[in-house]
Amino acid sequence: MADDVHLVVGLGNPGPKYEGNRHNVGFLVLDVLADRVGGRFKAHRGGAEVLEGRLAGRRVVLAKPRGYMNTSGGPVAGTANFYKVPPASVVVVHDELDLPFGTVRLKLGGGENGHNGLRSITKSLGTKDYHRVRFGIDRPPGRMDPADYVLRDFSVVERKELAFELDRTADAVEALLELGLEGAQNKVH
Repeated sequence: MADDVHLVVGLGNPGPKYEGNRHNVGFLVLDVLADRVGGRFKAHRGGAEVLEGRLAGRRVVLAKPRGYMNTSGGPVAGTANFYKVPPASVVVVHDELDLPFGTVRLKLGGGENGHNGLRSITKSLGTKDYHRVRFGIDRPPGRMDPADYVLRDFSVVERKELAFELDRTADAVEALLELGLEGAQNKVH
């Protein structure tokens, strides 16, 4: 990835009701990255909470959209435009139903797999060509509706491993910034 500024976005829903939800894993990873940067998120006119700093030797803007997951695109595009970050330098951290819990996968572009936050970002950026850091949350049990599943808190068993997995995912974001996609995939996958 180039040396200019990178926008690292964590997806989630605002408010205490959603804090521990599987769908909020992007926010949780960004909290780990904020601790590493050593700062606090502040409201930004782009529609996100932002924190500027350095990670892996790169200038970054960490961002949490202030709206709900399904409307993440506007704040992501607004923040990217404000900081003059091209889509290829945008990194979106999000939950992924199609991966086992705690599995981390990195990719550039691709489909949204029914993820409304990604769909909104793709529409607002006008391209699918942005980086994704996918955090596995597993499939819902039985016939549970995936929409209900993602809005549930992590299970007791998952919570025992969650801090470790969030830290590992934050490491993957830093590897992506430092090594680029292929180098980070070789390290993380």
